[in-house]
Amino acid sequence: MLKLVVLSPGITGRTQELKADKTTIGRLEDNTFQIAEPSVSSHHCEVLLGGGEVLVRDLNSTNGTYISGEKVTEGTLKPGQILRLGQIEMRLETDAPAAPGKMHFDRTTVISGGVKLTELEQGARDGGFGTKGSGFSKKDNRVNEIFIIIGVVLGLVILALLFYIAATIRK
Repeated sequence: MLKLVVLSPGITGRTQELKADKTTIGRLEDNTFQIAEPSVSSHHCEVLLGGGEVLVRDLNSTNGTYISGEKVTEGTLKPGQILRLGQIEMRLETDAPAAPGKMHFDRTTVISGGVKLTELEQGARDGGFGTKGSGFSKKDNRVNEIFIIIGVVLGLVILALLFYIAATIRK
């Protein structure tokens, strides 16, 4: 029996057996495997079983679907590989005993490469992470502008007071 085992902190060890031909994964309750985490889209991806393979298909998610660190719209997931949805990582496991000499990992493997610049730029255009005005867009400097305006006004008031004091002293 194949199953997805969550590796991410907070929900580590949570599993979903892949019994049906199609398993949907997402944040909403109508998914087969609900993961109530903000970086996971409401209907993030689907896992299809057929022909002895596990096919993962992204459902136009905001933060992407990754197999072993590679972004996919559709890809084959093999036992032991890491599936990442947003910030949630899970591993495909099987109940079959491990082959001799095969290592069993009980910790998340760090995937090198990180986030590509094109993904950051795309996130900023989309509004990033599924919420308007968030993500990696340029920060608004409104607070700094307010402080500058207040500083200029106070400076002008102080200058006016100094001129008034100087004028009254000369009289």
